[in-house]
Amino acid sequence: QVQLVESGGGLVQPGGSLRLSCAASGSFFSINTMGWYRQGPGKQRELVAVITSGSTTNYADSVKGRFTISRDNAKNTVYLQMNSLKPEDTAVYYCKADRVLLRAWSRSFLDYWGQGTQVTVSS
Repeated sequence: QVQLVESGGGLVQPGGSLRLSCAASGSFFSINTMGWYRQGPGKQRELVAVITSGSTTNYADSVKGRFTISRDNAKNTVYLQMNSLKPEDTAVYYCKADRVLLRAWSRSFLDYWGQGTQVTVSS
C-alpha cells in the first residue's frame, strides 16, 4: 500500500507564493506518475500538474508559467511551487500517485490519493 502525506498549504495573499510537498511511503516497487489535482468550492476536481518518473511534466493551462512541479525520486516526494497566486487558485489540493506497481511482478497498476491540503488565496 501507499500512503501520501501532503504539506505546505495555507493562507496567502494574491500574488504570493506557496510550496506544496507530498511524500509517498509504504510498501511499493515503483510510482510512474505523481501529481497534483485541486477542487475549488462548488467545482469538480481538476488536474493541476503531473510529472512522470522520467520528469515529463504536464500542466493545466490556468497554471502554466506560474506553477512548477518537481520530483525527488529517491525520496518519493513531489513538490508544487506556486507563484503569482490568484484568488481563483483557492481550493483543496490533492496529491495523487498514479500507475503504482506494488511489486516488480505486479500485473496491474494502482493509484492512490492524499487527504488534501487547503490553499486559500485572499487579501
